[in-house]
Amino acid sequence: MMTLDGIRKAYGARTVLAGVSLSLAPGRIVALVGPNGSGKTTLIKLLLGLARPDAGRLVLDGVPCDADGAYRARIGYAPQAPRYPEHLAVGEVFAMLRALRPGAPVDEALVDDFGLRGEWATPVGTLSGGWRQKVAIACAFLFAPDLLILDEPTAGLDPIASGLLKSHLRAARAAGRTILISSHILVELEELADDVAFLCDGQLRFAGPVDTLLRETGTRRLEPAVAALLRGLRIA
Repeated sequence: MMTLDGIRKAYGARTVLAGVSLSLAPGRIVALVGPNGSGKTTLIKLLLGLARPDAGRLVLDGVPCDADGAYRARIGYAPQAPRYPEHLAVGEVFAMLRALRPGAPVDEALVDDFGLRGEWATPVGTLSGGWRQKVAIACAFLFAPDLLILDEPTAGLDPIASGLLKSHLRAARAAGRTILISSHILVELEELADDVAFLCDGQLRFAGPVDTLLRETGTRRLEPAVAALLRGLRIA
């Protein structure tokens, strides 16, 4: 699916990503974890085409992701803090997105499951953080993208909405789609993740299946496994 090959990115004298190579496989949920300032946000921006690497390349299904950005039509993204023109009603946000991709098939299952039609005429500027998060997630799923990128997706969601999201993520995985989730809520990730990508100081310190990480750290849960990485446990 998506491959990062020797990605380097610096802002001035500060190197944010130093030679990161990572493969995101179809039908897998990858947990992107690491401390604050580790480079996670920059990596996501590069995947989305919002920034360009200084060195290395991104490849989608064997085709380099070039500057024209056409590959981004295959990506769905839900940011941690979604922002929309505050005067737009919820329904107008979705209409605007559909207008940007005329004729593209849409998947509005999460619109219905989240109960967003009941807020269809509500300006997004008046929504609570949790409702805005539902809008962002439903937008990410709207065009059934091959690659889903979700940044802290359960932040602000109530337990019912969180459960619905997890169900849809499992269905997307079963359909062969690729999912990257960045979150500090490791208990949530543990329920979903097949693989872990651990960034620290701009370097990829571990990338592989969750089971491998647990075995190599001698732990049974994702949270203590990541804590072991943070304490500097050597991973083969």
